Amino acid sequence: MPVGKGLAWASNVYFIGIGGIGMSALARYFVANGKQVAGYDKTPTDTTKGLQELGVYIHYNDNIIEIDPKYLNRKDTLVVYTPAIPNSHSELSYFRTNNFEVYKRSKVLGEITKQTTCLAVAGTHGKTTTTSILGHLLNYCDVPVTAFLGGISENYDSNLILNGTEVTVVEADEFDRSFLTLSPNMACITSMDADHLDIYGDASELVKSFTDFSKCIKPSGKLFVKNGLPLEGTTYGIEDGSDYSAQNVKIKNGSYVFDLHTPKGKYKDFEFNLPGRHNLSNAIIALAMSVDFGCPHNQLAKGLASYKGVKRRFTYQIKTEDFVFIDDYAHHPEEINAVHQAVREMYPGKKVLAVFQPHLYSRTRDFIDGFAESLSKFDEVLLLDIYPARELPIEGVTSQWLLDKVKSPNKKLVPKSELVNEIKKSRADLLLTIGAGDIGEEVKRIKEELSIAN
Repeated sequence: MPVGKGLAWASNVYFIGIGGIGMSALARYFVANGKQVAGYDKTPTDTTKGLQELGVYIHYNDNIIEIDPKYLNRKDTLVVYTPAIPNSHSELSYFRTNNFEVYKRSKVLGEITKQTTCLAVAGTHGKTTTTSILGHLLNYCDVPVTAFLGGISENYDSNLILNGTEVTVVEADEFDRSFLTLSPNMACITSMDADHLDIYGDASELVKSFTDFSKCIKPSGKLFVKNGLPLEGTTYGIEDGSDYSAQNVKIKNGSYVFDLHTPKGKYKDFEFNLPGRHNLSNAIIALAMSVDFGCPHNQLAKGLASYKGVKRRFTYQIKTEDFVFIDDYAHHPEEINAVHQAVREMYPGKKVLAVFQPHLYSRTRDFIDGFAESLSKFDEVLLLDIYPARELPIEGVTSQWLLDKVKSPNKKLVPKSELVNEIKKSRADLLLTIGAGDIGEEVKRIKEELSIAN
C-alpha cells in the first residue's frame, strides 16, 4: 500500500505520545504500510498494549537511551509528536536539536490525505461518532478507504479502518487549529459551540478558524454544514427543510427508524441503533456524504443498521430490566445536555444518577455555569475532582465550586476511592458515568462491583 509520496523517504517512524487515540491510529497505519514503528508514552494502557502486540516497541521513561539506535538515524526516521507533549520533553528536544524531521500529528495526516480523496469531519462535538459512521458506511460499500478515528469503533475494535488507500476519512480537529493542514475533497462541520478557549481566547476566533477550515477544501470540493450554522454549504438536519434530512422519525425497540430526504429524492426505511438526537444528526451527515460520494441506497441502509457505535460514546455497560449503566465521554455542557436528552428519550420516568469528572481547569472555569445547568437536570449527581490533563491548577477552580452551583438536593463531591460505595447507596434505575479524563478506567471497576452486588 503506497504511503503518501511526501513520507515515502521514512522507513522508521518514531512517536512521542504514541498512546494517544489519534497517534495510535497513525502508528497502526504505518505498521500496516510496512514501516518500522516505535514510541514513547507516559503510562501503559490498553491502547499501547494493542500496539505492542503488533510488534511496536514502546517505552515509558522520557530517556533517549531507551530508544532503539535505528530510530536515531536522521536520514530515514520521521518523528511524530502530539501537541499534548510539553516543549521541555527531553526526547522531543533531542530530535529537534539534531535536525530530525519532526512533524505534528496533524501535519502527518495532512501529508497522507494529500495523495488521496479526503473526506474530513470537523466540529466541536460529534466528530468521532460521525467519522466512525462514515468510515463504516464507505467500508461496507467496499470503497478502498482508510479511516482514522478519534475513538475505538465497536464494529472493528480499533481506531483504524483499513480497506485500501484511495480514500481517507479523517477527523479534522480544531484543537490548536491543526485542521488547517488538511485539504479535503469533501468536508462537514457538525457544530461550532465555544470550546478550547484556552487556545482561542474567545468564541469569535473559533468561528473564524472554522471559516478558514472551509477555505481549505479543494476548489472542486464540497462543504456540508449543520442547518443553522453561520457558514455557506449543503445543509443537513432532522425533520427540517435541509438539503439532506431525516423525515418521519420514529423510535422502535430503542432504535430510530426514518426516511432520508436528499436533493435527488427520498430514500425510505433506515434504521439506526444509537440513542439521542445528536447521534441521529451524526448519522444523517455521514449518510449525506456517502450518498454524495456515490454509495448505493440499499447497501447504505444495511451498513447503517449494522453500525454499533464507538467505545465510551453512550456505551451500555449493564442493561437489564431493573438497572442500566451507561458510560459516555461527554466533557462539555452541550455534550452533557445531549446525553441527558438521549437518556430521557429512551428511559422516560427513570431515576438517573450522573457521575461526572470535569476535564481541564480552564474548561471548567470557562463553562462553569453551563456545566452546573446541565448537571442540574439529573436526579442525583456525584462529582469527582477535576482531571488536569495538560494543565496546572488554576486558583479557585475546583469541583467544589462547580458542586455549589449545581441546583440539585442530591449532590456530593466524592474521592475516586469512595465512588463505588456511593453508587451502591443510590436507588437510581440508571447510572451514567461521564467525562473525558481517567473516569474511563473506573468504569471497569464499577461494572465488576455492581455485577457482583447484583
